[in-house]
Amino acid sequence: MSIHAAITHRTSYKYDRPVALGPQTIRLRPAPHARTPILSYALKIEPEPHFLNWQQDPQGNFLARVVFPERVTRFEVTVDLVADMATINPFDFFLEPSAETYPFDYDEVLAEELAPFRVTRQPGKKLRSLINAVSGAIGDQDLRMVDMLVMVNRLIAERIAYVVRLEPGVWSPEKTLTEARGSCRDSAWLLVNLLRHLGFAARFVSGYLIQLVADQKPVGDGPAGPETDFTDLHAWAEVYLPGAGWIGLDATSGLMAGEGHIPLAATPSPSSAAAISGLVGECETEFSFEMKVTRVAETPRVTKPYTPKQWQDILHRGQAVDLALREGDVRLTMGGEPTFVAASDFEAAEWNIDAMGPTKRHFAGRLVRKLMPLWSPGAALTYNMGKHYPGEQLPRWAIHAYWREDGVPVWRDPELLASDDDHDDAAVEHAAAFAGALAERLQVDPGLVNSAYEDVHY
Repeated sequence: MSIHAAITHRTSYKYDRPVALGPQTIRLRPAPHARTPILSYALKIEPEPHFLNWQQDPQGNFLARVVFPERVTRFEVTVDLVADMATINPFDFFLEPSAETYPFDYDEVLAEELAPFRVTRQPGKKLRSLINAVSGAIGDQDLRMVDMLVMVNRLIAERIAYVVRLEPGVWSPEKTLTEARGSCRDSAWLLVNLLRHLGFAARFVSGYLIQLVADQKPVGDGPAGPETDFTDLHAWAEVYLPGAGWIGLDATSGLMAGEGHIPLAATPSPSSAAAISGLVGECETEFSFEMKVTRVAETPRVTKPYTPKQWQDILHRGQAVDLALREGDVRLTMGGEPTFVAASDFEAAEWNIDAMGPTKRHFAGRLVRKLMPLWSPGAALTYNMGKHYPGEQLPRWAIHAYWREDGVPVWRDPELLASDDDHDDAAVEHAAAFAGALAERLQVDPGLVNSAYEDVHY
């Protein structure tokens, strides 16, 4: 289930006189390590005549070297490509045991191979302060590598405001920190330098960024994303992790690189990652730049809202399937259960690692009470001992709803069922009196009623 997105990228130079162009190097072909599948690619150069040769630089990036034997009055580069925008999980990688936590060291052979991506220069005052701030935040602890990278990437995104900067070149890390703003290439180069001073091998990446409108707006306070489909040239950083290889970090957004990041050139420094470079004779130049993205194919996706006709077709097909299953006496069971987290505080420990928390059981009770009228009218609710997971000292809670298939209510008044949202002054003696009265009503010996205790130490 994916979207095929077509990119058209056109760059045009118009000269006020016939000029001699030196060999032009074009770095606008997706790099070999691009994770987004490229279904088709075409590069068109104008005017004729010209000679084009494909090469690869020392990092393996594709270079188109174009030579014009005659003087020209214009130079145009057009790229057309189609990318399969299937979702990529940026955290789907494994690390060597030695690199699972920070700090770490590259082994001797790897360190030699990565030497160009570990070159550092004497940091300025502001970069040194940033390095010390990161080191101070880590302290003496061993930090999970993923947490380390996320922290550093977010730090740059929070400190450096994004601006569109049309003048050529890349700012130094010191200037970017001083201005507290910069283009994507400035933030990317700052991140590369910070990572290198922290002991990582890092490189500068130029490429295409594709951002498509989400099928549905996110729940909660997360970023809403673009209002229209969008593409542009972009820059980010990549860091080398043993076992995982090169991992992309977008310092402009503070996010990991995903399917929308299509690398064109990944190099030790920005100067060798320029989209187009070459010499031109003295002249006045009129420059134009255009990029657009078009959806050329969309496969069905559960996140995309269906039209009324599509929904009716799905219902009719489902009814036909149900009829065939009944006629064949096929019975289905589900071997799992959905997982729910709170939209308001989904990063809290109770929704990630803790068995219980301040809101989990409250929300669970509210959810089951909303589902009962739809799925199990007349059900009785019980709070029981649930699953006992390995490594946990006590079993978890489970909320069960019991009902009859013939529709006869098991419990008639839901208001008499206790809830975690209840507020009253019931005490232990009230529970004992209730249990004794219930035993007599059921004609059970009240002496069989036993007190239950919860170990407060757990």
